[in-house]
Amino acid sequence: MTKHPIEVITSVERRRRWSREDKERLVAACFEQDAVISEIARAAGIHVSQLFRWRKELCRIEEAAKRSTTTLVPVIVSDAAPAAQPAATESPMTSRRKRSDVTIELGRGRRVRVDSDIDTDALGRILDVVMGRR
Repeated sequence: MTKHPIEVITSVERRRRWSREDKERLVAACFEQDAVISEIARAAGIHVSQLFRWRKELCRIEEAAKRSTTTLVPVIVSDAAPAAQPAATESPMTSRRKRSDVTIELGRGRRVRVDSDIDTDALGRILDVVMGRR
């Protein structure tokens, strides 16, 4: 009779829990010069795909944090803005609603004055550039 080795499992292996600091440390190691991701994963006892998943997750969290740090600034609506002159090409018969300007105070002496019927997407792009978000 031949004897074969038998492995006896006495407990249920549980998933390991990684702290955010550990994840960030391992992901940061992947970005170092001459880093070999498979070696980093092997040393940590995880699969390479886990590192890529953590990197994607941490980048998504970082991106969301950048978007959520929107600065609110006070807006003052004033009737004192000078009225715009109608364009010379318009005929006097064309009825047009009264134009009103909106001044947006951005702080630090910066302000943006736009027509009240400006496209909101265009205004968003303008404010992104002025606030340095692009």
